[in-house]
Amino acid sequence: MTDSLHPYTALTPDRVLDALDSTGLHADGRLLALNSYENRVYQIGVEDAQPVVVKFYRPGRWSDAAILEDHAFTAELAAEEIPVVAPLQLDGATLHAHAGFRFAVYPKQGGRMAEFDRADALQWMGRFLGRIHAVGARRDFVHRPALDLASFGYASRDFLAGGNWLPADLRAAWDSVVEHALASVAHCYARAGAVRGIRLHGDCHAGNVLWTDAGPHFVDFDDARTGPAVQDLWMLLSGERDAQQAQLGEILTGYEDFMEFDSRELHLVEALRTLRLIHYAAWLARRWDDPAFPAAFPWFNTQQYWEARILELREQIALMDEPPLVA
Repeated sequence: MTDSLHPYTALTPDRVLDALDSTGLHADGRLLALNSYENRVYQIGVEDAQPVVVKFYRPGRWSDAAILEDHAFTAELAAEEIPVVAPLQLDGATLHAHAGFRFAVYPKQGGRMAEFDRADALQWMGRFLGRIHAVGARRDFVHRPALDLASFGYASRDFLAGGNWLPADLRAAWDSVVEHALASVAHCYARAGAVRGIRLHGDCHAGNVLWTDAGPHFVDFDDARTGPAVQDLWMLLSGERDAQQAQLGEILTGYEDFMEFDSRELHLVEALRTLRLIHYAAWLARRWDDPAFPAAFPWFNTQQYWEARILELREQIALMDEPPLVA
């Protein structure tokens, strides 16, 4: 596919401003593209009002029903006074369409990067994640997918196998290590047993948490899906095992004020990390026809990239054989 055929090529600045005008808010011409690749996101100035953030959804990724479930979940959380950034309801709707693009409008939320090296910050995060999960456990998603071995693991493996993404001399090594890694993930799930799936943020890394004097604000529920609670916890852990163990203890101190944590899910920490690594490689491949991706990720599809991924998965296989962290 050529750049000119990619759908986002048609999302010109005039169309972005016209889309906001179609909701009844009147853009004042100030337009700033924000750092987003899956969707296109802009901060737009509004006449006689605060700027807003407008997210244009990637065509073909989500159904309208799935997007509206994301919106309903964040609205449900906001109603419980949990600090999430929910879309604005304009003219009775949160999901809008203009010139072939679907979009949502959000209030602008300022903040700074979270400092997860502080015990009090980790406990604070744990308390709010416990509250999010307590709400998430009330009912199920109907239209949004689950995070599991099939969707993040096997589907990603198969997509990469169907293209010419790997250098020929690394293909056999990749095929071998990814099969071994996925088998290890399956063993981790077997050790964990039948853990409960609940509605999650799904992508709770530091970049999706804005910190203010009032504490954390959770943004971008675009990857909200069903999965084990630990999916929203493990990305807050970093460093060597002892450091991760200490961080987990602080998080759970806050978390269990609001939500009981099933310690069997700790068998899934390295399994989920492994699935994310494989899924991320496939995500880059799936999006390579979008001209923003070769520009932003020029190292993808290189010898060095795949050598590093093979080494990374070998390290993950070893980690998945170790005893889990302790709650």
